[in-house]
Amino acid sequence: MASQWDNILNFLLYLAVTLPLLGFGMLVFLFTTPYKEYALIREGADTSDPQKQGAAKAAAHDLGGKIIGLSIVLASAIYHSVNLFDLVIWGIVAIVFQVLVFYLFELVTPFRVISEIPKGNVAVGLFASRLSIATGLLMAALISY
Repeated sequence: MASQWDNILNFLLYLAVTLPLLGFGMLVFLFTTPYKEYALIREGADTSDPQKQGAAKAAAHDLGGKIIGLSIVLASAIYHSVNLFDLVIWGIVAIVFQVLVFYLFELVTPFRVISEIPKGNVAVGLFASRLSIATGLLMAALISY
């Protein structure tokens, strides 16, 4: 029974590090995009304007994909890390790369992602979301020792 308490303590320690990392990642994502995701989502919920509704959907997909992508990397980091500091390092690497991939996506597309999402282009939000999830999956697979 004592070893089970050790496992629970380990779970709680990793959870206490992972949740703030996820929150920090969300804050970084929110501050590194020029549009305000929560404002777009809020405005889209309180209107019948199709453009604002589209912008809300596009922003929600974009931000949601980044959160899922980061969560996938964090899950892999939890599994592979040798200690909590190792988890933090991989979490920060994942956050940085998610932001870099978003801006690389911005550079290589024939349209401006940062202007299409606020205009309500849901397809761009979905594409950005799936790109973030794919990035998370690849980064998760790259974590090994």
